[in-house]
Amino acid sequence: MSTNKLQEQTLFSITWPLLIELTLHMGMGIMATLMLSHYSDDAASGVGVANQLLNIFILVFTVTSIGATVLISQSLGAENFKKARQLSRSVFGLNFWFGMIIALIVFFFGEHLLRLFDIEGKVFDYGLIFVRICGASLFLESLSLALSAVLRSHGFTKESMVVTVIMDLISIGGNILATTGILGLPITGVVGVSWAIVVARSFAVLALIYFVYKRLSLRLTFSDLFKAKKEEVKSLLSIGIPSAGENLSYQLSQLVITGFVVTIGTSALASRIYLLNLSMICYLFTLAIAQGTQLLVARYIGGKQYERALRRGVRTLKIAMIASFIASLILALIGSPILSIFTDDPKIIAIGLPVLWAIVITEPGRAMNIVLMSSLKSAGDVRFPVIIGMISMWGIAVVLSYVLGVHFGLGLLGIWIAQGADEWFRGCFAFRRWLSKPWERKIAKIKMKALKTS
Repeated sequence: MSTNKLQEQTLFSITWPLLIELTLHMGMGIMATLMLSHYSDDAASGVGVANQLLNIFILVFTVTSIGATVLISQSLGAENFKKARQLSRSVFGLNFWFGMIIALIVFFFGEHLLRLFDIEGKVFDYGLIFVRICGASLFLESLSLALSAVLRSHGFTKESMVVTVIMDLISIGGNILATTGILGLPITGVVGVSWAIVVARSFAVLALIYFVYKRLSLRLTFSDLFKAKKEEVKSLLSIGIPSAGENLSYQLSQLVITGFVVTIGTSALASRIYLLNLSMICYLFTLAIAQGTQLLVARYIGGKQYERALRRGVRTLKIAMIASFIASLILALIGSPILSIFTDDPKIIAIGLPVLWAIVITEPGRAMNIVLMSSLKSAGDVRFPVIIGMISMWGIAVVLSYVLGVHFGLGLLGIWIAQGADEWFRGCFAFRRWLSKPWERKIAKIKMKALKTS
């Protein structure tokens, strides 16, 4: 894509394919949970917990893909196209090796890691099946994240969307075959659902490699796995590690909170799995518009259009907060019929209904957090999100989850109130940081360094 076209791209033109892609990708997870819940609540719970474990390892892959998104976009904004292409090759090679190492760790040690969740019986058995099969294919997920980052950074969000559409159709088709026994086929349950994901991931990697070649004229070869330059690796990791560190801290805190939920009871655990899937709908638009804004802000920063970057972040924030509030309010108003789609257990539904109203309060704060933290990373301010995130996630979300949910007996509702407090705390700090124009401090440091060396 030429320089002019990159500069002419609007937030809408970038975001709508991302929104469709995220909708379908999350829809795949919700559909899998829904189908498994009709097959067995234990299966749905086991796979839900196993997914939390796998998501922690997927964060390792985002170390380089986040760094690639920011650095490639900044290079394009500065019209340094040669550097953008070399970064694309480097992230492909790095993610291949990260993926292979993590896949081996999960395959051989997945059982021990899953036991840390304190689940047992059929819930544990189903979770272990999912971890072993899907864990072995994590290197495919790693490559997909890298290739998608390369395409999106160059403005080709539609291509990534097309791949996700077909990938999700493959997965949903496999889920139907595995859980319904359609066409007289045997019901394979969690095993079949897991293998459907492996097939879908395999297709995604092949399709993304094709689009990278077709749209960017960039042929990725076996030799690219060994050609990453030291300075490029360092640059990717300098942005990616702090960014992934924030996400890793969040996932680890969620593991601890899941342990609190397990002590409350199996009905609370099942309810939380269903509610997590439903809450994704509320921040779906926020994720898409935040990713689009991240690409634009990185380009503006690379092109030294600092005021334009500032205004873009604030405008996106307003849109995301309003959209999240409306989506969560609608969900709360029709809560009972929605939860009834997942389960007919009255106890699970009774636990979930009041939590839906807590989600209405939580989601605008989450929107503020998601939009501004991603924009700060694009501006090169990567340490701040990690520091505030770790303080808030552990000092507010985890501590208050135990105090409200377990000690005072508010159960799942208390835990969601605690998470809402965490989201709003981080969001408010991110807003203040964004208005302070953090890139000015970076520019001042560069000037000071130049003066010292002159």
